[in-house]
Amino acid sequence: MRYLILGVTEARDERGAALPLGGMRLRALLAALALRPGRAVPVTELVADVWADELPADATAALQALVGRLRRVLGKDALTSGPGGYRLVARPEDVDLYVFERLARQGGAELEADALADAARTLRNALAVLSREVVDG
Repeated sequence: MRYLILGVTEARDERGAALPLGGMRLRALLAALALRPGRAVPVTELVADVWADELPADATAALQALVGRLRRVLGKDALTSGPGGYRLVARPEDVDLYVFERLARQGGAELEADALADAARTLRNALAVLSREVVDG
C-alpha cells in the first residue's frame, strides 16, 4: 500500500490503483496518520488534525466512526488501535513525503560528491514522486 499526502491525499493498492477515500475528513485522518507512519497517534492529536477549530460534539465518537470508515477502505489490518491511540501500519517508505525527502537528500549528497549523473537520476526520481509516478529507488 502507498500513501500519497503531497497534494490530494490518496491511498493506492499494490497495483497502484487509487482506493475510494471519499470526503475531506477521511482524507485528513489518513494524512494525519501517514505523517506518523507506524506510530500510535493520540486521539487528541487526531481530533485536532481532522477538525481543527470545528470540533464535533462528541469528538471521540466522531473519530471512531472515521477510523471505521478508513478501515473499510484500507482493510482492517491497516489501522490498529490501542492505549496510545491509532496507528497506520506503514513504514516511511510507504508515504510519498518521506520517499521524496530521502531522494532529495540523496540527490543533494550526490551533487556534493560531484556524482552528477547519479544526482540527476536521483533528483528526477524525487520529482517523479511529486508527479505521482512510480519510482525505482
